[in-house]
This record gives sequence, C-alpha cells and structure tokens, in this order.
Amino acid sequence: MSFYWETASEEHIRREKEKARRLRKSQWWLRRIEKGICYYCHRKVGRDNLTMDHIVPLSRGGKSKKGNVVPACKECNTKKKYMLPIEWDEYMQSLCRRPSDR
Repeated sequence: MSFYWETASEEHIRREKEKARRLRKSQWWLRRIEKGICYYCHRKVGRDNLTMDHIVPLSRGGKSKKGNVVPACKECNTKKKYMLPIEWDEYMQSLCRRPSDR
C-alpha cells in the first residue's frame, strides 16, 4: 500500500504537539481514557496503556482538537502511523481477507 501526501510544516507539527500536551492534561481527555478501551481494536487495555492518536495525523495537516484525537492502544497507534482513516480501514480490511481473496 503506497500513498502520497504533502507533509505539514515543522512549525505546524510543533504547535499542534504542544496543544496535544495540554489536551492530555484536560478533564475531557481523562474521561475519554477512563474505560481503558482502544478506539480502533476495541480491546480493554487499561487507561495507562492508551496513547493519544490523531485521526488525521499531524504530519498530514491534522490538528490537536477534540474531534481529531482518540485513545488508542500502543499497538494500533504504532501500526496506524501516518495513515488517514480511509487508509487505516483499507489496512484493517486487508488483514481480514483470506489468503485466497488476495
């Protein structure tokens, strides 16, 4: 799977990472991670094992705001990397296909 995208500026990424640090300390975020469930795989991993994932990655122009961040287990966050939601869905569907379907 190969995708092209224009990367966001270093200034944009720096600014949004700072916003994410503040958002992680908010009561809103603490309530989001309270159940300890990953947004992507729906596994209960515990709140201490959740990371903040940007649905639209910062490197692709995403922002650190409530509508663009979700709690994700470290495994899903690492696998998703810089994928957009449609790319992540395609990746997940490829994992579900039987070898004869490919």
